[in-house]
Amino acid sequence: METGKKASITVEVEVNAPVQQVWKYWTEPQHITQWSFASDEWHAPNAENDLQAGGKFLTRMEAKDGSFGFDFAGVYDEVREHEFIAYTLGDGRKVAITFTGQGDSTKVVEIFDAEDTNPIDMQQAGWQAFMDNFKSYVERSEA
Repeated sequence: METGKKASITVEVEVNAPVQQVWKYWTEPQHITQWSFASDEWHAPNAENDLQAGGKFLTRMEAKDGSFGFDFAGVYDEVREHEFIAYTLGDGRKVAITFTGQGDSTKVVEIFDAEDTNPIDMQQAGWQAFMDNFKSYVERSEA
C-alpha cells in the first residue's frame, strides 16, 4: 500500500536582531539549551551541534518534573552560513530553515515534514512555540 506525500508544515518568526546574532543563537549549543523547548515546564539540559553537511546534532529535551524526556537529533544535509540549514531527523523527516536578514531584524522560516502520530495543527503549534521561545530568548539576550 502506497502512502501519499507527507504534509509539510511551515512556522516562522521575525526576530529583532541582525542575522549574524540570530544564526549564532540558533546554532551554538550554549544558546540552544536556553530556548529549545516549547513551554516553561520543559528544558534542554544538553545540546551538541556539528554544523556542517554530514554533521550530527542532538538536543536533549526533558520535562522539568522528570516525567518525560527525549532526544531531538538528526544529520545536516546542507548548511549555508547565515542563510540556510537543511537536515534529516532520525525518523527520515526533512527540515529546512531559511534565515533572511532585513537590516536589524531577521525572518526565520522553518518548513518540516509532518509526522503521522499527532494532528497537523498540534505539530504546527508545538514547533511555533519553539520559534516564539527562540525569538524571546534572542531579543532579551545581549548581542
